[in-house]
Amino acid sequence: MSQNKFSEYQLEESIVRALSVLKYTEPTFVQKEVLPLLLNKKDVVVKSQTGSGKTAAFGIPLCQLVDWEERAPQALILTPTRELATQIKEELFNIGRYKRLKVEALFGKSSYQSQVKNLKQRTHIVVATPGRLLDHIERGTIDLSQIKTVIIDEADEMFAMGFVDQVEDVLYELPEPRTTALFSATMPTVVKELIESFLRKPQFVEIPDTDQSKKRIRQQFIQVSEEEKLGVLKDLLIVTNPDSSILFCNTKIMVERLMKELDRAGIQVDLLHGGMEQKDRSQVILDFKRGYFRHLVATDVAARGIDVADIALVVNYDIPNKAETYVHRIGRTARYEKKGTAISFVSPYDQDAFEEIATLQAEVLEEIPRPSRATVEKYRLDFEQKQQRNLKIRKEMGLEFKEEIMKIHINAGKKTKMRAGDVVGALCSIEGITGDDIGVIHLMDVSTFVEILNGKGEQALRALQQMPIKGRKRKVSRSNETEYERDLRNGY
Repeated sequence: MSQNKFSEYQLEESIVRALSVLKYTEPTFVQKEVLPLLLNKKDVVVKSQTGSGKTAAFGIPLCQLVDWEERAPQALILTPTRELATQIKEELFNIGRYKRLKVEALFGKSSYQSQVKNLKQRTHIVVATPGRLLDHIERGTIDLSQIKTVIIDEADEMFAMGFVDQVEDVLYELPEPRTTALFSATMPTVVKELIESFLRKPQFVEIPDTDQSKKRIRQQFIQVSEEEKLGVLKDLLIVTNPDSSILFCNTKIMVERLMKELDRAGIQVDLLHGGMEQKDRSQVILDFKRGYFRHLVATDVAARGIDVADIALVVNYDIPNKAETYVHRIGRTARYEKKGTAISFVSPYDQDAFEEIATLQAEVLEEIPRPSRATVEKYRLDFEQKQQRNLKIRKEMGLEFKEEIMKIHINAGKKTKMRAGDVVGALCSIEGITGDDIGVIHLMDVSTFVEILNGKGEQALRALQQMPIKGRKRKVSRSNETEYERDLRNGY
């Protein structure tokens, strides 16, 4: 464990161990700055671009500071979109996996009653969008009395989406004293006012856009008429031939139209926008992360939770109305020290919106011509052959845990009066298995899922199949679903 530099922060062994499995061995710049402050319970304001490792910067201290024995939530993370909430939940669940931390995500257009049931169980950390959290507060279905730390993530996006009033309403409901941290890529006036109102002598951390980080994203634009956009995009995809890309449009109607045109051209593509059912949105994101298709056409809101290290190209098919949105969009590429390209289509209708972007990005933004016919034909065969080749499937986050962790399904749950203590008691009666070998337990209505750690899954599975649990034998089997897939199945 000495090779993992996170151990220098005097973190619990279970957390350092999980970080090692996740291949987090050396802190990023933002993590080096933020970890000591949050571990020492200091309020902090962080100005940092996406892709800098900020989720782990607050996630690691939260997992460290949580007391496992406490049943009520002790940490709260406010985030603007359901996709981002799911992304954060997944990362914190993995960081706290060996500590057996329960992380719950609350957001709209998902089962309110399922959330209520889960909150009645031991819950250590809650990740929530402001609107759904206020619903739980107003109905008395969440206990916030033990909240010690609150994180406001992507504060500028909260403002852009009109959520600042809701964020303030939530903060007024939280106990004092507490530690509060705010993360934002930009600092508009309303975010500064939020800081002045709710943070106590915060430490300010700004992760500068160094020349090196700016160079990682090659920012380009093409002057094009609205009628030419589709043809230019097809040519651009042929010439650049990226392994994966996100193509941003401003409206769901435009997303659907563009997806149909690209699909008709034989390009591997899918779409994502706010008008889709939550299960469909979650499935598209999961499939894109795994690499089941190359190109994603999306609106801004829907793409907020996409954290994929290998997105080579971002195209602004429509120019966003705000410069801050442009920053968030291009931040989907060149993540985690990798390089990427962002290309914007600028039509005569976009001149005013693009002028603000061009001013802010003047040093790095370059105009390029549309690809010539000769260049397109030169690369067409390579593009078509790549479209026919099997895709390289990416490992999902946390897959490495599967060698040490087995998830077991027990065909009994809360409706049959099963309790977590019944499962723990049965497991601890097996010779060679202790409480340290038992991971997160999820109690559902007619099922229970329990993780067995330290490579002892097969031993536990064989024993449970032969022994009574809560007075009778149960059907016990291996579950291959991931935490993320469980959420999909439950409509979170």
